[in-house]
Order: sequence, then structure tokens, then C-alpha cells
Amino acid sequence: MSIKTTLTLAATATAVALSGAALADSHGGEDHAYDDMAERALVILTSDSLQTQGMAMILSNAMQQQGAELSILLCDAAGDLAIEGYASAEPINTPPENPAGQVTPEGILQMLMDNGAQVEVCAIYLPNSEHEQEDLREGVGVAAPGPMAEMMRDPKIPVFSF
Repeated sequence: MSIKTTLTLAATATAVALSGAALADSHGGEDHAYDDMAERALVILTSDSLQTQGMAMILSNAMQQQGAELSILLCDAAGDLAIEGYASAEPINTPPENPAGQVTPEGILQMLMDNGAQVEVCAIYLPNSEHEQEDLREGVGVAAPGPMAEMMRDPKIPVFSF
């Protein structure tokens, strides 16, 4: 190995190590204050995958616990989570250290709503499903494209899509 290759590898390793430390620092340790984080967040969920739906809800819950004001947009197959009485085919197992044991995306969604999350289905969900607005869980609305587009364009509101 040439000295030039060795120096390049050493410089790259140092840069990766420093960027990793900076990234870890910016994403917080146990004493991290969330004061400078976004106060609002938009979560768009379209996936029909049970694990993807579950992880979207788990991460939404974590954001809400950290003080984010949540808006959740459910489209396509994920819109079914907004239907009163909907039940996932099976619960999701949580890691062994989690006292919850098993959870469902719709159960976490309801908890998020109970804690103030705004939940809406896409404007085209109901006309393209077998459901009516009366079938939606109490508190779930139908998104209007204009206001939703404004929220998506707002640089102060991060958008997370699953």
C-alpha cells in the first residue's frame, strides 16, 4: 500500500468518525434538549405493510413524546387505519425490553389522536374505497389538497413518508 493510499484512508476514516460523532451529537444523548427541534411534523402513511404502519406509528409516538405537534395523513391502504372498528390481521411484537409486548398500528394511532394528533385521510381515499365519511374514527377528517400542500411546502414542518 502506498503512502498516498494510507493517508487517504486515514483521512477518510477520520472524516467518517468525526461526522458520526457530530451526527450522534445532533441527534441527542440522554441530556439532549429538544428546544431547537421542529415543533410540528407531518407523517404521510400509504403502505399496506403491517410493520411499516407500525413503525410509522411508533416513530410518530416518539415525536409526539418529544413535543412535536403531529399531523398524520393516511392514504391508500393505510387509510383503513382510520376506519372505526378496523383491526390489523395480527399484532406487532415489540422488542423484549418493551413492556407493551404487542401493539397494533390502529391502537397507536388512536393513542396519538387521544394525545392531540390531527389525523386525516387523503381526499381520494373515501371515493376509491367501500367506506363513507361516517365510517371514519371519531376525530378523523378528510384532507383538503390546498392546506395539505401548504403544510408540505412549509420549510418549518418536516415531512416523513412511509
